Amino acid sequence: CSAMAENTLTVDDDALSSGTGENIGEITVSETPYGLLFTPHLNGLTPGIHGFHVHTNPSCMPGMKDGKEVPALMAGGHLDPEKTGKHLGPYNDKGHLGDLPGLVVNADGTATYPLLAPRLKSLSELKGHSLMIHKGGDNYSD
Repeated sequence: CSAMAENTLTVDDDALSSGTGENIGEITVSETPYGLLFTPHLNGLTPGIHGFHVHTNPSCMPGMKDGKEVPALMAGGHLDPEKTGKHLGPYNDKGHLGDLPGLVVNADGTATYPLLAPRLKSLSELKGHSLMIHKGGDNYSD
């Protein structure tokens, strides 16, 4: 990622469904008085709503689980510094801090609709972590 301004950063996003990275665009993250604003500039995605989270580790490399290689496993779980162990969504302060609003992907495979994460206040909260767009939607349940 690279710093764009004092209160903005832009991160490249790579598709890892096959375990290899292919650049699909970037997401600009800005500090606002209401929380962090994630503005995607992405393409090549499956239309619909996708789960979108901050994950604990900065690596999206594959890892082994039950004898099988799993794409992006090294990212770890959703960011949960309070160790709540609960996946309750972006508006509930009793769950994962890394739970973000769903990412809307248009019929043409692009995602440009901004998302506000009210519980995240500072770009520094993203340092040392990763952003992940999941294949499918998110019902915010464990």
